[in-house]
Formats: sequence, C-alpha cells, structure tokens
Amino acid sequence: MKIPPEVPSSVRELAVVLSQPKPMRRGSVSERTMKCGKASCPCQEDPQARHGPYYSWTRPMAGKTHSRYLSPEQAELARKQIEQGHKFREQVEQYREACEQWADAQLERSQAASREAAEKGGSKPTFKTKSSGKSKHC
Repeated sequence: MKIPPEVPSSVRELAVVLSQPKPMRRGSVSERTMKCGKASCPCQEDPQARHGPYYSWTRPMAGKTHSRYLSPEQAELARKQIEQGHKFREQVEQYREACEQWADAQLERSQAASREAAEKGGSKPTFKTKSSGKSKHC
C-alpha cells in the first residue's frame, strides 16, 4: 500500500504500525478455585483446599457472554492476546486523532485562503448594472 506524500508523518507512521497483523482478542481471563460436589472433601470447609486454579476466557459475542476453559499455558497466551487487543485499540484511537488533526489543518488552510481572497477584494465583476429600483414597464 503506497501512502500519498501529502499525508502527515504522524498519520503515515501509525498507518504502518496498524498494517502489521498480530493475534489479538477481546475479553478477559480469570482464575478461580472451586468446591467440588463431594460432601466429605476438605474443599467444602477450607478455602485453601479448593480445587484449581481453573482459568477461563470470557468475551462478549452477539450481545451474550461466552466463556471457555483454558489450560494455564493457554491462559497466559490469551492474556497476551488481550493486551495486544488493548494496544491495538489505543493505536486506532491515536490514528483517528492524528487524522482529525490533519483534517483540522486542512480546514485552517482553507479558511486562511478564504480570508486572504476576501482581503484582496475577491474577483471584480466585469460589468455593472444600474437599477433605479423601479420597474420601467409600469
């Protein structure tokens, strides 16, 4: 993808960063311990004896919350992917702000050019019409 030369360097640099694909995701990873269903198990009374830790990844999908159990290794990888997703959203926001500053600069240049043309008097009409303000057909 070739970026036109009039694009500001801040926009150009962010566009290059955003064009590099990376695995990322939304959601969160949680760690928890659980009680089992056996009445005689120590986990029923002692929080330190609970089973786990168990890891789960939770994310919104189509207006509902979905969860998936993960191994400890998968949980660590998912955390990194979620962090990459956060970083990506921050970079997209920086890109949007840089593009908006570029757009503002264009508006300012346009306004300055209009002011300059007005100060010079703009273009003069080539002929003038005289009107008495009364209709000649009456």
